[in-house]
Amino acid sequence: MTASLRDIRVYTTFPHACSYLAEQEATTLFIDPRQTVSAELYTQLSIMGFRRSGDHLYRPHCSRCTACVPSRVRVADFVRSRSQNRVWKRNQDLRVVEGQSIDDDDDAYALYRRYIEGRHADGDMFPPDRDQYSSFLNNGLGCTRYFRFYEGEALIGIVVADQMLDGLSAIYTFYDPSTEKRSLGTYAVLYQIALMQEAGLGYVYLGYWIQNSNKMNYKARFRPLELLQNGAWQPREALPSGGDVSHGVPLRFVDNPG
Repeated sequence: MTASLRDIRVYTTFPHACSYLAEQEATTLFIDPRQTVSAELYTQLSIMGFRRSGDHLYRPHCSRCTACVPSRVRVADFVRSRSQNRVWKRNQDLRVVEGQSIDDDDDAYALYRRYIEGRHADGDMFPPDRDQYSSFLNNGLGCTRYFRFYEGEALIGIVVADQMLDGLSAIYTFYDPSTEKRSLGTYAVLYQIALMQEAGLGYVYLGYWIQNSNKMNYKARFRPLELLQNGAWQPREALPSGGDVSHGVPLRFVDNPG
């Protein structure tokens, strides 16, 4: 029988260097990886601010910092801005192919490698590694959708997203750095929003918005953006900066598993 939200076990990591804010120390809360996670449970956890990376569902659990705030776009009310509309029109020539995996796709990994080397040589995923790529972008819960963007016959971008009951969780996007004029990072979010509008679902979850991180500030351009603060999803415009990522849902903690 699939466990309910109140039955799941969670763990915390030891403090480690923060990937987003220099000189900050982070602690991460994650679901027991042995836990069976249904679509219903995954959706509930996403509403609570959890994200997926590979086989792990996690959320920040830092004692001295609440800068990482879960964010999502309310797609029914989303209207593209002028600049976003230009990006949308600029990419209408692309051919999109959906698949169920990219693990054994050499072209996909070559694109990922070029992206990491060209755009994130100063990040945690450099240098790119095939095993890390596979474990990070796998179909860990059986609900992942892979969208390949083609310019003619050339693969120039891939969107990885998890399908949930109330929308999509945007896991990762990577693309050919030489196509910078297309603004494929922006187009990838617009594409996911359009898919959920067509499907009649509510949200595209964009992960954590961090006000003082240049890597994360782009999310504020997709409006209306909702942030999870003090246990409730609220419009970003109505809130002060920062926030308390708390949810009021009892979970059983087991610290630092061996």
